[in-house]
Order: sequence, then structure tokens, then C-alpha cells
Amino acid sequence: MSYLHVLNGDATLTLFRQSEVPGEIVVCREMMCEGKVKYTKDLTEFFESRAKHLEFQYGIDRQTYYTNVVQELEKLDLSGSSADEIVLWFEYDLFCQINMLFILHYITSQLPALPPISIIDLPHHAQPEDLPKIFEQRVRLQPDDLVWAEDVWDAWCLRTPQVLETISKLSAGNLASLPAAITAHLKRFPDVNTGLSTIENYFLLRLALGSYRWYDLYMLFWDELEIYGFSNFQLDILIHRMVNAGVIEEHEQILKITSLGREILEEEENYLDYVSLEHRWLGGVKLADTTWRWNPAINALVEVEL
Repeated sequence: MSYLHVLNGDATLTLFRQSEVPGEIVVCREMMCEGKVKYTKDLTEFFESRAKHLEFQYGIDRQTYYTNVVQELEKLDLSGSSADEIVLWFEYDLFCQINMLFILHYITSQLPALPPISIIDLPHHAQPEDLPKIFEQRVRLQPDDLVWAEDVWDAWCLRTPQVLETISKLSAGNLASLPAAITAHLKRFPDVNTGLSTIENYFLLRLALGSYRWYDLYMLFWDELEIYGFSNFQLDILIHRMVNAGVIEEHEQILKITSLGREILEEEENYLDYVSLEHRWLGGVKLADTTWRWNPAINALVEVEL
């Protein structure tokens, strides 16, 4: 048996190389839960749109993106068709689950004949010696699972989130971690009362209790909101945005809430009046144009008049 393993990120690659699991490796270095994704079946067009957005909005060099991300994924085109089985190693959090969705979309788009595809729910703190046993517990995806994954990916790329919200409430078959991850994603839409995403709200609530070094605040986030699986890079961008909006102050790596931040928590002000939504996307949804807001009282999206 020849295996092709798709890993989520270089941290998993280090772990995998120390294990005794046989097979070739492809590393997914994307962050599909962050920034714009274009609704298209043309992968060349998709990557071109993605590269432009990441360079403009996140400062990720276009050539670096193609070298580190796209060329690595192209190994699936060459190796995938000769592999007896493709094994996807992804955790349950939003970051991993959306990357996994894209990998399934990529594989089914590129390979004319699919080998068996299995998924592994990789535990967050797995050690190299754990991997052979975890590998044996992999779950074989069925044709219905692959159709479902494609439907969810399409919904992720749409310009409105209604279909995605409906999907979050349905059974996901062998893709059991998807509904919770999608619900976590929907909570990133602006709160109907404060304009804050659930992550921005979390940071302000923490800072309302006292100042934190940025890294200590991140550690709390990773512990208490592990469902997101966000990187330092993503949190740095979010905090920088909040500083620019005037709701957080940063001095010598210490973060503090401002009076404006407190007023927003108390619903006396709205965050959206102070932060730019231009060029910001949640999947296929352009935040500057959307009328959808998250209502925590009913745990659902609602449409508002702008």
C-alpha cells in the first residue's frame, strides 16, 4: 500500500517526520478561514484571486504564496493518482476544517479517478509516538461525504452566508467536526448590538478585567476558544485592527482596553463606526456589503437594514 498524507501546516510536518507512519507527504500551508475566497471551479483563477488578496490585505508576497502553497499542493496532481490511499490529517478547529474542505475540493477537481480518501481527527497535543495508532483509526470517506464536502465548500465561497448557516445545523456524516467549526465561523460576523466579532468581544472582555501582555492574551484565547485554531499571524492582524480602531491601546507589548472599548461593550457605541470593513472578507462574504449580523440571543444570523 502506498499512502499520500496531506498535513495541515509545517508544525504537523515536524511531528509526522518523527513518527513511523509510511508514505509521501504534502503540506497544506493555506489559511482558507482567513480572507477572500472566490467562487469558481477554475483553480488557476481561484489561486490568482487568492494571491492578489493575500498580498494586498495581508502582505503575503505573491511569489512566496505560489512557491510555498500552490506548488506544494500541485504534488497532489502528480502523486495522488498513483497513491493507493490519500489520508488527510486535520484537527477539529475552524482553521483546519476549512483547509480540509479545500483539499477535498482540490482533489476531486484535479484527479479524474479518485483513490480511497480517509480523514484523521488529529488530537491537538498528539506526540510522534501516538501517530501510528491514530493512523490505524482513520475514517474512510464515502461518496456521499465527498459530495457533501463540495456542497459545503461552495457555500463557504458564496457572497451570502444563509446556505452556510443552514449547513451548520445538518448532520455532516463522517465530516463530523464541520458543523461546530462553521458555527464558530458565523460568530465572526459583526454582533447585531456591538459590531464586534465573537473574538473581538472576547479580547475586550478580557482586557476589561485588566491589562495583558499580548502573548498571555493569545494563550488564554488558544485555551478558551480552541475551536478557532488561529495562528499568531491572524491574531496579530486582529489586534492591530482593534488598536487602529481605538478600542485597545498597546504600549511595550502590554494591551489595555480604552474608554471607547468599554463603551462598545456596554452598547453605548458600535465598533463598526470606528473600524474599516473595506477589503475584509469572511469566506465569500464581503463584510463592507453584507447586511448579516450575528445575534447571540438567538444564536443565529439576522439581516439588518444598513
